[in-house]
Amino acid sequence: MSFSSQVKEELLRIQPEKHCCMLSELSAITQSCASLRLAGGGRVKVVYEVESAPLAKRIFLLLKKRMEITPVLEFTRYKRLGGRRVSILTVQEADSRRLLIALRMLRESEQGAVYRGVPRAAMTRRCCRAAFVRAAFLGAGAILSPEKGYHVEFVSSGNRTETLMRILEKSGIQSGLVKRRGDDVVYLKKGDDVVSCLALMGAHQAMMEMENIRIRRESRNQANRARNCDEANLKKQLSAGARQAQAITAYSLQCSLGALPQNLQEIGRLRMLHPEASLEELGQMLNKPVGKSGVNHRLRKLMEIIDTYQKNKDEANDQVCDGFIGGNATEPDAN
Repeated sequence: MSFSSQVKEELLRIQPEKHCCMLSELSAITQSCASLRLAGGGRVKVVYEVESAPLAKRIFLLLKKRMEITPVLEFTRYKRLGGRRVSILTVQEADSRRLLIALRMLRESEQGAVYRGVPRAAMTRRCCRAAFVRAAFLGAGAILSPEKGYHVEFVSSGNRTETLMRILEKSGIQSGLVKRRGDDVVYLKKGDDVVSCLALMGAHQAMMEMENIRIRRESRNQANRARNCDEANLKKQLSAGARQAQAITAYSLQCSLGALPQNLQEIGRLRMLHPEASLEELGQMLNKPVGKSGVNHRLRKLMEIIDTYQKNKDEANDQVCDGFIGGNATEPDAN
């Protein structure tokens, strides 16, 4: 079972008790799963088509308990859905009008203008906002497995897209909007927003599972960052140690370390023998062990001496070369 199916299964176990919350759920489900079927003479029927049998049962119970409407339930199979069975709930004409008026989708007027709307409580009460988002997810929502990333989306269209985004915003959840095959897709990408959405809908078990995965993922990321940092420091340390050993070796072949103070001789020989060793390890190898700062001070002083020697040597060579070039540049004796 996919993570999205697990979340929906958990949400279907939540039974709204307040009439306002039932109306909010009916509003979201009607906008996402229902269509209006013309019956002639300006009459319409509300028809729900859902693939999930538990969701069809929920719609049936909500209509019966909140609106005292008993829809006609039937099943059919569509080849375009791979032969999967679809539940169809049909609300009769008189009940459909009463339902649409209660959901604020039909205006009581002589013209009978139809417009998209939601019950007022869905915007003002947190419990009703939760019911609306929960039903919108059950009707046309999906969530990616947290092992793969953070992503929740609601397929929508028309004015209900704006309504859903406003309800999410009122609940402190930031959403985005994209177009896909002519439909609006309201999506959540941030981990905190996904967790907040699960908490709002009441999917607490899924939320805890996701939080555990987030903690494990963050722990792995921290471990990887620490390992990468250690590897980078080790490479830097090895590179610096190798350069020091090379410079000290070249200096000892030309000048010998014997002319240096005893503490610099000792650290210089150790660095030549152990170019890969850390400062702490070098400090422990000394006859009188010292700490990292002491080793660093000695090596820095030794490298300053070597750099000064090399600089003076280079300057002397430059002077020799200049004299040689200048001598060759004189005019030959005419005799």
